[in-house]
Amino acid sequence: MSKVVIVTGGARGIGAAISMLAAARGYAVCVNYQSNTAAAEEVVAEITASGGRAVAIKADVSKADDVARLFEESEQALGKVTALVNNAGITGRISRLDETDVETMQQTLDINVMGVMLCSREAVLRMSDKHGGAGGAIVSISSGAATLGSPGEFVWYAASKGAVDSFTLGLSKEVTGEGIRVNAVSPGLTETELHASGGEPGRVARLESVVPMGRAAAPEEIAQATMWLLSDEASYVSGAILRCAGGR
Repeated sequence: MSKVVIVTGGARGIGAAISMLAAARGYAVCVNYQSNTAAAEEVVAEITASGGRAVAIKADVSKADDVARLFEESEQALGKVTALVNNAGITGRISRLDETDVETMQQTLDINVMGVMLCSREAVLRMSDKHGGAGGAIVSISSGAATLGSPGEFVWYAASKGAVDSFTLGLSKEVTGEGIRVNAVSPGLTETELHASGGEPGRVARLESVVPMGRAAAPEEIAQATMWLLSDEASYVSGAILRCAGGR
């Protein structure tokens, strides 16, 4: 059976690294994005230039109708979805809770939590042998923030990733017996655009010293962990939250 993966938020940062590595490992890749068409098309172009198959599909993962369309269009273009990587996520601007607007908190929860649940639900409806599917794998990108709490930066983001961890554990117990493995990767400090979008481009430099390894992760390192959990090498792994945080 051909391998087809949907990577939400697959156009930039960790998502782009996962999309590229998945293609190199023989997956046809659906690069989901919300707004940056140029970035998504660039990832698709790189994959196809290397002989892979990929398509870019715009969809807001926090909206159920968009998610259903994402899966339908992906299957029409690439074939039956066998893997899902829930990578799309935002932090909102860095600040204390009492300095943060309600809209920022709501949008973070909508994308980081509802997005994961809606996409996973759609994947289960297609992959579960209960629904006539042939099984598959789901990996969600959580964050070390779930256990660190991110005080003074974005406690609402940390809470959203704590929800992702809980959801991963529960869903794995619910559907592993139906042929679907469900796991999460929990990255620590990673070199991506997320820091600049949160209002502090120099955040990596500020925090590297608190990481036992003394450096931030490259997006490709998080992609490697993600692809291992999707692979047959992790065939007996479900309900795991794999921390990739340089010892932090």
